[in-house]
Amino acid sequence: MVKETFVENTYAEAFEGVYCRIIVTADDDETLSKAALHATATPSIVIGRVEGGIEKWLSEKATPDNRKGVVLQFWGGIDPKKPFSESLKKFEIELSYRIRQDILVKPFTAVFDALTNALGKIDMMERVGHCGDGYEWVERRYGREIIVVPIMVPDFLIERFLGYARGVMGANFWIMCKTKEAVKEAGAKALEAIHTVEGVVTPFDVCSAGSKPETRYPWIGPTTNHLYCPSLKKRLGKESKVPEDVKYIPEIVINGVSLEAVKRAMKAGVEAALTIKSVVGISAGNYGGKLGDYKIYLRELFP
Repeated sequence: MVKETFVENTYAEAFEGVYCRIIVTADDDETLSKAALHATATPSIVIGRVEGGIEKWLSEKATPDNRKGVVLQFWGGIDPKKPFSESLKKFEIELSYRIRQDILVKPFTAVFDALTNALGKIDMMERVGHCGDGYEWVERRYGREIIVVPIMVPDFLIERFLGYARGVMGANFWIMCKTKEAVKEAGAKALEAIHTVEGVVTPFDVCSAGSKPETRYPWIGPTTNHLYCPSLKKRLGKESKVPEDVKYIPEIVINGVSLEAVKRAMKAGVEAALTIKSVVGISAGNYGGKLGDYKIYLRELFP
């Protein structure tokens, strides 16, 4: 049972995003791992790009082409001040970069749609299929409509239509740690627990740099959340919000297919982190309701 004294009476802000869910397959474990890690390596929503995460690894029995695979999620932001179609188009463009630069270039890889109950579909011919320079073709394979892109190590396969939907992104919690070892141990345990929940990803894994929306330097995007920087505690004095004995505050960010999935993942992660002796508490990043559509109250996760 989680003690309330260890969980701050606060909330995490989260917001709506657009995402797709794909299966990537390859001939061997090394190529598959590189494709998955490279394609999801840069968490970049905060700078207006697409970010991704690894949801789960698949055996040969669970993929369309009977090779080992991985389920990846890719996420884009939704600008509430503009038509959804504009956010979707930007997402499509950024998604195509990840597929072309990080997956297509790996030998013998293939991409399949893995999203059920999609809001709509993106035609991958325009920005991925046409890498074949007009020589690409479409055929029926594995019970799906597949674009065959001729490349020098033939050939790259991608399902023509990838589904997209709306989900919840940016949920988070902070782990208040006394020691460096606690950062590593609590982070690893939290991630392991989170990834038992279907439909969620952690784009930053264990993140060392929580941010805030206000900044003196808007041209570089979000900057450090200075109130929670342990190295600034003495300099800031009473303004600092770093608790006594806390030397490190790693953050874990969660994106998920639904608010319910995100909450389950947060609960699992918090419970796991609090099993580490040198973890003294849990908090979360919020911005007074300015950033997100959703407020996830930490203590409400533990009724």
